[in-house]
Amino acid sequence: MSLYAQRGVSAQKEEVHAAIQKLDQGLYPEAFCKIYPDFLCGDPDWVNIMHADGAGTKSILAYIYWKETGDASVWKGIAQDAIAMNLDDLLCIGVTDNILFSSTIDRNKLQIPGAVLEQIINGTQEFFDQLAKFGVHIHYLGGETADVGDVVRTIAVNGTMTARWPKNKLITNEKIAPGNVIVGFASYGKANYESEYNSGLGSNGLTSARHDVLTKRYATSFPETFEPALNDMVVYLGKNGMTDQISIDGFDTTIGKLLLSPTRTYAPLMKKLLDQYFEAVAGVIHCSGGGQTKCMKYLPGPMKIIKDHLFETPPIFKLIQLNSGADDREMYQVFNMGHRLEIFTDPLSAEKMIQDANELGIEARIIGRVESSVKKELLIKKGSYELVYEF
Repeated sequence: MSLYAQRGVSAQKEEVHAAIQKLDQGLYPEAFCKIYPDFLCGDPDWVNIMHADGAGTKSILAYIYWKETGDASVWKGIAQDAIAMNLDDLLCIGVTDNILFSSTIDRNKLQIPGAVLEQIINGTQEFFDQLAKFGVHIHYLGGETADVGDVVRTIAVNGTMTARWPKNKLITNEKIAPGNVIVGFASYGKANYESEYNSGLGSNGLTSARHDVLTKRYATSFPETFEPALNDMVVYLGKNGMTDQISIDGFDTTIGKLLLSPTRTYAPLMKKLLDQYFEAVAGVIHCSGGGQTKCMKYLPGPMKIIKDHLFETPPIFKLIQLNSGADDREMYQVFNMGHRLEIFTDPLSAEKMIQDANELGIEARIIGRVESSVKKELLIKKGSYELVYEF
């Protein structure tokens, strides 16, 4: 059993999918988000979308960093994580504007004071103000903040987004077909709208990242940051402290900042791309939970996905793998490994999208292609090895 599973988490969420298999799959089953008729206004040419997600266990990293350094501003990044994990899923179905957001924050008041809540709530509005400059308007409608110390050991930061959207502007992944190329957009680096280097980690796999990178002393110093029933053999196995210095691509930073890099949103890029190339977009995937295998859940039929020109693995993922000893198969199922957004399109449009991404400071490239097959399968080729996943 992998370390990831031993820690009580699952990249594929098998039990969750089993629990919801009888629910309505919406109007377009292959779409990245569930899409429903326009129940709000009754217009047959429009749809309703509601999406819920959050920062996951990344808030525990923020908690440790804050306790160790006193820097409360780190919580603004957690606010961005909760937003981006919702927003970037909506981007995959074409929604880029006029979105409603409600936050849900559960905290243990004995551990999390009001000053932290202020950072999260104010950080949420600041992030929305930044996105509005790129034509992406999100309206903050408040939400629920609950003191539930009997349930939450530190804090959980989540949110829900809602939108109405015209059917003729939807991306449903039904057009994904053999002959498409796949454009990957880097999750790491420094986009023009980011203030510092982004490790690319996002908000998936943070349970592994935390325990595999950070040293055992955190288990003693902050026992409230992990499930006490876990075997000590899987708790904080790494060699690093939060404030350990590291230099990457000319950027001086710390291990804590790498782990806490706010999840990059691709909203400014997607707004630009969909305004220009909507008709050329066959499908869009957010490589969140499930990493590089995520796309396989949304194919409209049997196809072979080949990813043979992936980005060089960013340092944060090398660090996690070095500390954990996880094999490549698990790493590519848990983490995005360098790009968190994929667009399926034609080769000519792909080159134009890559150029537009570069203008925003985001590296992009054709990372693979779609071929005919009698079954759904994924082939990852990198260097001298190949990984094959069948679905």
